[in-house]
Amino acid sequence: MQKERKAKVIEVLNKARSMELYAIHQYMNQHYNLDDADYGELAAKVKLIAIDEMRHAEAFAERIKELGGEPTSDVADKVKKGQDVKAIFPFDAKVEDETIDDYNQFLLVCRENGDNLSVKLFEQIIDEEQAHFSYFDNITSHLKNLGDTFLARIAGTPADTGPASKGFANQP
Repeated sequence: MQKERKAKVIEVLNKARSMELYAIHQYMNQHYNLDDADYGELAAKVKLIAIDEMRHAEAFAERIKELGGEPTSDVADKVKKGQDVKAIFPFDAKVEDETIDDYNQFLLVCRENGDNLSVKLFEQIIDEEQAHFSYFDNITSHLKNLGDTFLARIAGTPADTGPASKGFANQP
């Protein structure tokens, strides 16, 4: 791939990576707050979505490295802290909706510059972002239509997301 075209692809991949890094920080902050407020079921789902975003950030970084670029460590936005439970889900639905729109534009840049591997990566990640949007949008509807009744049903539910990864330090 021509150097100039490759640079354009790396630029959008890094923009996407920066957006993923923001989402990781935002969603983990929300996860901790939801768990602390004893909304375990919601906390667990937000944590799992943050883990999806971690995979996305890593996939973008790997593709950037394959193209000879340097993955950014910049976070696209400042984390909004201390959100009320009823504000979290419409906020996150908006983040995901904007992300999907941006990624569709980034996909076009990759296609215009002849990088079908990055196009496929964006297609896969857009599908997952759509699932995140749908979840956040559904919870927003439940909160709007059922309010405290919905939250009362969730209060006291476990925040467990299953077996934790052993990580590096606890390898056999």
